[in-house]
This record gives sequence, structure tokens and C-alpha cells, in this order.
Amino acid sequence: MRTSLAILLILWLVCGCAVGPDYQRPTYSVPDNFRGRGPDIPTQPAEASFGDLKWFEVFKDEKLQELIKIALQENYDVQIAAQRVLQAREQVVIQRSFLFPTVNANAQTETLRTSTRGFTPFTVTLRERMAGVVFGDLSWELDFFGRIRRATEAARAEFFASEENRKFVIQTLVTDLARAYIELRALDQQLEISNRTVKVREDSLKLVKARFDYGWDSLTPVLMTENLVYGARAVVPDLKRAIEQKENQISVLLGRNPGPITRGKSLLEQDLSVTIPPGLTSSLLERRPDIHFAEQTLVASNARIGQAKALLFPNIRITGASGWESAALKSLFTGPANFWDIVVPGITQPVFNAGRLRAGVRAAEAVKQEALLTYKKSIQQAFQEVSDALVGVRMLKEVRIESSKQVKALSQQTNLAYQRYYGGMTPYLEVLDSDRQLFESELRLTQDRANEFLSVIALYRALGGGWQNGVETAGSQNQNTLGRHKDAVN
Repeated sequence: MRTSLAILLILWLVCGCAVGPDYQRPTYSVPDNFRGRGPDIPTQPAEASFGDLKWFEVFKDEKLQELIKIALQENYDVQIAAQRVLQAREQVVIQRSFLFPTVNANAQTETLRTSTRGFTPFTVTLRERMAGVVFGDLSWELDFFGRIRRATEAARAEFFASEENRKFVIQTLVTDLARAYIELRALDQQLEISNRTVKVREDSLKLVKARFDYGWDSLTPVLMTENLVYGARAVVPDLKRAIEQKENQISVLLGRNPGPITRGKSLLEQDLSVTIPPGLTSSLLERRPDIHFAEQTLVASNARIGQAKALLFPNIRITGASGWESAALKSLFTGPANFWDIVVPGITQPVFNAGRLRAGVRAAEAVKQEALLTYKKSIQQAFQEVSDALVGVRMLKEVRIESSKQVKALSQQTNLAYQRYYGGMTPYLEVLDSDRQLFESELRLTQDRANEFLSVIALYRALGGGWQNGVETAGSQNQNTLGRHKDAVN
């Protein structure tokens, strides 16, 4: 028996192999350059990338940095993602445990009374007795064809995929919070413009009414000015609604109930610009966590093919049991009560299962193909997002510059229109039209400025930025646990 066991162990260690394909990273044709980069985007050094910056190096508003730190600690999506990493880690331990023998200890006693009127009568001395059994059993599947190893490989890849998903959640949280904060500051500025416009129009209404009271003008300018005042006033409550709803959105991102949000720099004081180039196109694949997630999913599905193929081959198992059994407890642990039984090897070979196992192999192969296509699609989508963001950074800056020129021109036009009207040189309709255009252009300029900042955030996210350093700050206790678990899996 010992000789047979030794031979099986040698065969397992030396000749054991894992069926199924070994993973190889798929090739993908990456473009030489990112489309959409204009002359305003830095080009040197090419090795550096805007996406490599830490989030606090991009978002310099101290209040925004404080909000991001709170969100990384308290946001529920980040905490949920961390718990999923822990779950995936334990699945690796569970799958790997099947590589080792399973040993169980068992013990039982029974009290037996036999009948003297049965088919097999016993003497009086044997009619009542207490029996006992104490034994241990062993079961060990020898992983000749790699079913367990492939399952462990798949579980390990799923663990790494969950870690990449956690990074993606952090990236999404950081950039979404930055977007919401910029949008909030834009709404604040629009509200400030609206309140200022209401005040200016109310002052104009007083002057127009005075001219009407003195008989210098008709009632028409009064009605027109009232219309301007009411239009500006109507914008104010709508902006307040949008501001409060945006604060609620930010509060939820912080992991808190809806409430007010502290502000930092105004929209005009924000410093969001692309200071270094987007980097090499090939480095994008290594920087984005969603691409890593797709690849680890592909690794897991590739390993599942080997796991499914291994079921077509014999299952080789060592089983055994050893212990003591006696009809009387007093003689339970004596030499004659000892027993053992070892089966080396026990082989089970599937013969007929109506095609179930081969269908499982084909299904696993189809899942791998789906994962492969998803991986390639995620790369393609990443390059599209970078190109869209680059052209957005370039074009929206031009839009903001032209809007600034328009506001400046309309401001001069409006001042001149008021002077001409009070000087009796032009009808009030010119004042009305200039004032309306100025108000709308100021609101539009604020939105254009916000859109320019949002395009920078979109580029930072598309290049894979946002999760750096967030991994270290997102729940220090959970992060320490995740770090130890990752080392253990490796």
C-alpha cells in the first residue's frame, strides 16, 4: 500500500499536468497617437502622462480635496467594492484547499437491546450492551488533469478582477465628485449673475418709472423693464433648485445624507488645465483599471475551459479510514478493536452523460470568446474616450474664449444703449434687446467655462487617472486587510 501511495504521489508531482489552454495576452493594434490632440496639449516628454498624476495634483481646490478624502473613506460604493474583493479572496482559499487531503474525525456510541423472540435470539448477557466507534477518514483527489488548479487559477483571476473593479469604483467616485463640484460652482456663479442682473434691472425699473411719472416717456418702457425683471427673477428659484439638488448628489457621493456642501474656490478661481501630455498610447492599456478588469475576466474564463475539460478525464482519489470499533466501550481502544481501510487509487471515469460534459467545454469556450471580445471592446472604447476628451479640451477652450469676447462686447453695447436711451437718441427696444443678450451670454459663458473644466476631468479619467493614491486612502482598515490578502494570493 505504501509503495502504491508513493508511486501515485511521484506521478502527481512529476507527470501531473493541467489540461486546457494556458493564458496568453491577446494582441491588439494600438494607434501610434491619440486623435484629437491639438497644439495646446503638451507633447514632451512622451513617457509622462496626464493620467499618471495623483488626483490632488489635478484638483487643487482644498475644499474639493477635503470632499474627495471624505468620499474615499465613507462612500458606500467604495466600501461595497472592498467587501467584494474580500469575498473573492476567500474564494481563492476555498478553491486552493481542494488540492490538499480532507481529514475528518468521527465518533459515535450506541446502546443496543436485542429481542429474545427474534429470528436470532441472544443470550441474556448479550441482550443489552453499549457499542462505540472512533475513527478518522481521509479523502484526497489527485489533481492529475488540473481541474482544481484551473479552478484556483480562475478564482485568483477573479480576485484580481475584483481589485481592478475597486480601483475603477474609486476612479469613478473621484472624477464624478470633481464634476459635481465644478457644476455646483458654476450654478453658484450663475445664481450670482442672476441676482446681480435682478438688482440692475430693478434699479433700471425705478428710473424708467420716474421718467414715466415726469411725463418724459410712455408706459411701454415701464412694461418692458418689468418684463426683464420678472424674467431674471424667474431664473433665480430654478438655479436654487438645481444648486440644492447638486448638493444632495454630492452628499450621497460622500456617503452622507443630503445636506449643504462647503465651498472653496469660485469657478473663476479654479485651476484645471492639462500640464503634461497624454503619454504613449501603449501605456493606456496598463493604466486603466477597467481594461485590467476585462483582462482578468478573460484570464478567469480561459482557466474555466481547462476546468471543464478536466471533467472528461478520470477522477483519481485516495480514500481511507482508520480507527477503533467495539461492541463494548471497555474494549474500544484495545488492539483487536483497531481497523483500517485504504483505497489507492479510486478511479471514476465518465462513460455516458448525454453530452453534458462536452457541452460544458463548449460553453466555457464561448464564455472565453465573449470575454475576449469584451476586452478588445474596452480597449477600443478607451481610445475613443481619450480622443473625445482631447478634442473637447481643445474646442471647448476656444468656445470659452469666444464667449468671453461676446460678453465683453455685449457689456459695452448695453452700457451704450442705456446712455443713448437716457439721452433720447434711441428707443427702449434697443436697451431691452442688449440687456437680454448680455444676461444670456453671461450665463452661457459660465457654462462654457464649466464645460472646459469638465473636459479636463474627462481627459484625466479617460487616461486612467483618478484612482492613484485613492487606493491607499479608501478605508485604511479595509485597505490593510486587502493588502495582506493580495500578498497571500500572489
